[in-house]
Amino acid sequence: MDYQWYPGHMTKARRRMQENLKLVDLIIELTDARCVLSGRNPDIDALAGQKNRILILTKADLADEKATAAWTEYFREKGIIAAAMDTRRSGGMKQIRQKIQLACADKIRRDRERGIKNRPVRAMVVGIPNVGKSTFINSLAGKASMKTGNRPGVTRGEQWIRPDRTLELLDTPGILWPKFEDQTVGLRLSLTGTIRDELLNREEMAQDLIHFLQKQYPDALERRYGIRREKDASSDSPDASRMLAEIADIRGVLGPGGTADTSRAADLLIDDFRSGKLGRISLEFPQTETAE
Repeated sequence: MDYQWYPGHMTKARRRMQENLKLVDLIIELTDARCVLSGRNPDIDALAGQKNRILILTKADLADEKATAAWTEYFREKGIIAAAMDTRRSGGMKQIRQKIQLACADKIRRDRERGIKNRPVRAMVVGIPNVGKSTFINSLAGKASMKTGNRPGVTRGEQWIRPDRTLELLDTPGILWPKFEDQTVGLRLSLTGTIRDELLNREEMAQDLIHFLQKQYPDALERRYGIRREKDASSDSPDASRMLAEIADIRGVLGPGGTADTSRAADLLIDDFRSGKLGRISLEFPQTETAE
C-alpha cells in the first residue's frame, strides 16, 4: 500500500506558516513520542531557519518509556531542547514553561537591556496532523480554549491565545510533506492516526502492525487477545492474515456464516494500539534510526 496524503490546504498552510514566522520568537515543534523522527516534518527545519526551537514528544503515556527516555537523551546530545509529556495532563506544563524561558533567554535578556519589560514570548506551535497541538495549547493555558479532536485536520486556520502575560501562542494547522520517500514512515504515521483512515487499507495496516509487534513486542498480542507467539524457527515472518483471523474469532468479530471478519478485526487491533490497550509501544527507537 502506498502511504501518502497531502491535500491542497496543506500547501496554503505551509505558506501561511512561513509568513507568520516573522511574528514569533520561538517555534514549539510537537512530534508523537511513538514515532519521533517519522513524525517530524522536514519542511519545518527549512522554514524555521535560526529561530529558537523546542521539541515536545507528545502522547508519551502511549509510548515505550525506555524508548522515550532514549529519545530525549538523543536530542539532548544534539543540543536540542526536548521534553516528553502527556498532553492530556497539565502536570508537565511547569517544565515546558521553564524550557520556553531557557530557549528564549537571550531574547529576554536583550529586551531587559533595551528597557523593554513584560513583553511576552511569542511562540508558534507546529507539527503534523493529529499530533496534539491544540490539546497541548489548552493544557498550557489551563483551559479548553481551542477546538480539539482525535482525527487529523481539525485545526484549519491560525489561532492566537495568551495563557498569561508572559506568553502568546500561535496554533497552526498540521501539515505533512508532499511525498514520503520511505514508506515505513508512511506506515508509522498511518498507525498513529496522522493520515485519514478512509484513505487507507486498514487490513494491510493491521498485518504490518502484527509483523512489527511480533518482532519488537512479541508478548503484546498474547496479553491482549490470548494469541501465542509463533515459534516456527524456519520463518521470521508470522502469518499475519491468520493471526488477524484468530483475533476475530477470539473477540467474536464474525461475518456471515460465522466466518472471521478480518476487516473489523483490523479496526479493533489498530484502535487498541492507538488507545494504548496493547501496552506502551513505540514504533521507532534511536538506536535503530539513522535519519537526522
